[in-house]
This record gives sequence, structure tokens and C-alpha cells, in this order.
Amino acid sequence: MKKTARIAAVGVIAALALTACGDREDDKKGDDTKSSSAPTDVSSSPTDALDQYPDFKACMVSDSGGFDDKSFNQTSHDGLTNAVADYGVQSAEVESNDPSQFADNIQSMVDEGCNSITTVGFLLADDTIASATENPDIDYSIVDFAYFDDKGNNTAPANLKGLTFNTGQPSFLAGYLAAAKTQSGVVGTFGGLNIPTVTIFMDGFAQGVDYYNEENGTDVAVLGWDREKKDGSFTEDFESTTKGQNVAEELISQGADIIFPVAGPAGLGGLQAAKDNGAWGIWVDTDGCVSASEYCDILLTSVMKGMDVAVEQGIADAAAGTFSNEPYSGTLENGGVDLAPFGPNADIDDDLSATIDDLKQQIIDGTIEVGAP
Repeated sequence: MKKTARIAAVGVIAALALTACGDREDDKKGDDTKSSSAPTDVSSSPTDALDQYPDFKACMVSDSGGFDDKSFNQTSHDGLTNAVADYGVQSAEVESNDPSQFADNIQSMVDEGCNSITTVGFLLADDTIASATENPDIDYSIVDFAYFDDKGNNTAPANLKGLTFNTGQPSFLAGYLAAAKTQSGVVGTFGGLNIPTVTIFMDGFAQGVDYYNEENGTDVAVLGWDREKKDGSFTEDFESTTKGQNVAEELISQGADIIFPVAGPAGLGGLQAAKDNGAWGIWVDTDGCVSASEYCDILLTSVMKGMDVAVEQGIADAAAGTFSNEPYSGTLENGGVDLAPFGPNADIDDDLSATIDDLKQQIIDGTIEVGAP
């Protein structure tokens, strides 16, 4: 398996057309707007090779969980901070603690005079399109959602781009890996909410386990998700690490020795349960060995979404006047999703690593189709 630490380097961003982590201070005030009018000083950023837009203001609204969630909010936020560093744009941001704050938080960014606003998460879809419709001179991007009618036509206004990620593909690889590594013959997964952007991971993971069973004559069981019934184990929020730990401990008590939490910060409780009980974990959205390094020793790998790259490119396009509403879909083929390097203690042998690489290529080629049953 190719050992790349990032899905895509910043140098690739300038060439990538979207038409086809650092630590942060713990601030959980839902209406606390933070602004930065000066570019971040990052000496390694190739700013001399990129156009600069000092009069452009790029803004972001988080889903619940905040920008320090070590998951999708944080990775999306990295795209904003990278845009500040690479393109010299100004920035403002606001964290959401509850869905009731979404509309007001988006409006606060409009009031800040933002030229582009990125909203983070499926749950912000309605409030995002409402604001975009009311403010046609502002370019909007939304992470984890795109607007299609029942015939597959893009219904987003001209100033709104959906950024989606086929995380089922790398989750399939993670499921196959988990099935190959389990000692108990049981693996477990759980989500934050039963919504498509969560269950796409769980579907892919379960399908990967099923594929391993078919190819190897085994009977590895998946707890926490039924692909056919679309039902499973959920914390019902993305914030409570206690809930995540409790759900994971229940799965472990039933025999699971590998845990795949798809629950944002709540999933960290799942990793803690795995660590406390001698189990393995697989993280999501980011490379957990970077974003949640305290659990790196029990991670097999992570399923990564290149939200930082997609967000930054959306901002760059808006600043350059080349923004379009054509939805973006991150896949294994275009590098928008991937597996992280294997964990340092994962002990993945060369044959299994080569098999994972081969399966990845088969997904890219279309030989293996990953999706809901």
C-alpha cells in the first residue's frame, strides 16, 4: 500500500479542478466569531507560486462538534487555514454547538462581509441553500452534500457547490483489512447519526468484510450495522465521547476486537474503549495517527476524506472568479478519498498490503463496485 501521509499535496491543489492538523485552542462558544485579516505566516507554503487575494474574505461555519473535533470539521477547517496561508485571503469562522444555530451562524458570516462561505456537514444543507439563494453575490460550498433532484440533475443555484466524498470505497478496503486482521472473527462499527454521510462508511466497511469472507471462505461477523435493514448502533450525536465509549464497549463485549467508529468526536470514545480492552481501531475522515495521535498505537489505519483539499480549491476558485456550481465527488481514482498509512503496530504483511493495493485498483477500474445493496 502506498505510504502517503496526505491525500494530496498543496502543490497539486492549483492544478486540481473541482469541477470534475494542527492543534487548536478549545473554544466551544457556538456564536463566537473569529476573524483573521492577515495571512498566516507559513514559511513552507509556496505562496510565491500562487496568486494572492488579500482583499478576498473566505469564511466557514462548522457542524456541531467544533473545529477541533479531530475529524471532518477539523479537516475542513484545515482547508480554510491553508487558503489563508497559500492565497493570502482573509478569513472568519463560527462554530456551531447545535443545529438550531446553523441559520444564524451562516447569517453572521454574511454580515461579516464574506466573499465565500463554506458550511461543514450534511445537516447544514437546507440553511446553506436558503442563504445562497438570498445572497447570489457570495459563493458557497457545502461539505458532505450536493443538491440533486430525483433524476440526478444538479439543482444548486449558480453560487453553491456541493463537495461530496465516496468514502464507501476506502471503507471497503478498511473492512477487508479488518476481516483479515481480526482474531475473534467479529468486528464492530457504530455511527453518530443514521444519515447517508455516516452510513456510507458503514456500508463500505461491511461490504469489505463480506468480500473478504467470499474470497477466503471465512465467516467474519460485523456488529453494529446491517446493510440490508439499514439499521445499527448509533450514539445519536457527534459530541459525547461517553456515548461512543459505551457503544464500543457493548460491541467489544459481544466479541468485536476491531472497532470502526463513524461518529466525529464521539468516536474518540470508541477508540478509548478499544485501547482499554486490547482491541484495534480504525479512524475516519483524517489520519488518526496525526489528528488523534494518542490512539495511534491501536490504529490499523484510517479512512481519509480530502476535505481540506476540496475546501481550499473551492475558496481559490471563488477568489479567482472561476467558481462553478458543478458538484465535486472525491473518489479513490481522483485521490479525494483514501486509506491512511497503516498504524505503526498494525503488523500488515506484504501479501495483505499488496492485496489491499490490488483491491483499490479494482475499485478504481470498476471491477469491484462499492455501494449499498
